[in-house]
Amino acid sequence: MQLILFDDHSWDNLLPLTFTRPVSDLRVGILTIAEKWAKRLETTPSFLTREHLSGKFPCKEGNDNLLINSSLLPDDRVVEALENLPSGTSLKKGEILLGARLAGDGTGAPGIMDRIGNATEYTGEVSLIDFPWKIFLLNGQEIRADFELITGGRSSGTLSNSVGVIGKERIFAEPGFRAEHITLNASQGPIYLGCESEIMEGSVIRGPFALCEGSVVKMSAKIYGPTTIGPNSKVGGELNNSVIHSDSNKAHDGFLGNAVLGQWCNLGADTNNSNLKNNYSEVKIWNYPKDRFIGTGLQFCGLFMGDHSKSAINTMFNTGTVVGVSANIFGSGFPRNLVPSFTWGDGHGSTFYQLEKALETASLVMERRGQKLSEDDRSILQWVFDYTAKYRKRG
Repeated sequence: MQLILFDDHSWDNLLPLTFTRPVSDLRVGILTIAEKWAKRLETTPSFLTREHLSGKFPCKEGNDNLLINSSLLPDDRVVEALENLPSGTSLKKGEILLGARLAGDGTGAPGIMDRIGNATEYTGEVSLIDFPWKIFLLNGQEIRADFELITGGRSSGTLSNSVGVIGKERIFAEPGFRAEHITLNASQGPIYLGCESEIMEGSVIRGPFALCEGSVVKMSAKIYGPTTIGPNSKVGGELNNSVIHSDSNKAHDGFLGNAVLGQWCNLGADTNNSNLKNNYSEVKIWNYPKDRFIGTGLQFCGLFMGDHSKSAINTMFNTGTVVGVSANIFGSGFPRNLVPSFTWGDGHGSTFYQLEKALETASLVMERRGQKLSEDDRSILQWVFDYTAKYRKRG
């Protein structure tokens, strides 16, 4: 069986986080959505996504193809329903296509979605990552689900005697985890501590919490769950209900709450975001398909930042701020609530970040961690630069 994770309209609603990835490459809980499906179905997925991403995330058709909506989070019931789909049939929830089973016809990815038919209505509940705020909103349930998926039947590593622990049975440390003189409280949800990760002394952490492989929590950090720190990232200061993707840094004091950071982001010292309006009203954020701000239905909603973006020291982000890809943010006062991709400044009539300079910086940042900016990466950033030019012109 060939697993194909396909993007629908949710990809557009999740911008700018999805400018550089399929929806299934988003992390929520401990794992990315693609990793969840791969682990549950014990197979390697391919991706049916936007054309500019297809070089890095190719689609591979087999003789027997199970197509699953990239925004769908797996649970036991929906996994069983999709696995048992007869060939030539599909599964829907209202107007949303959840999945389909198709025999290969040798034509490859183009047109594969046109062959879907014979829909059955799914009667269970589903969880979808179809808007950016769903990432932190559903992060708690996904940390719990991933924790059971990853740790079931396994024994945790031993914690140092200097670590203060509440709810030890819901704390799991992978090999190479390091910590001394910290406090872990799993009374409200599990705590997962990835391979070769570290929590420095004086830190206080309340679950649900996931610290992924190779990541570091700096000294005296305060972290409230549900929060996820992706692989090879560094965090410090105060965090609450946030998801940070891989290779990103919020290493200094400052508050980050109800927020999502993409990959290769860096927040300067004392960067803060507001996650509650002074009048306690509903938070609105920028929606790219509608080309306007839309309601989230939430009182608490902070910052959304696309890949390769950075903020200078003492940056202040207003409630519901959306930052695009490869923005370099600095200046006095609050940046705009929409900071376009490749912005140089704060979005208030600022100049744009020249593409070649942005690519040079991205390459240097990745080289520091032993990674290379590939030709596919360059092509994707070129596409984002061209596509988002209209937002920078608005000034």
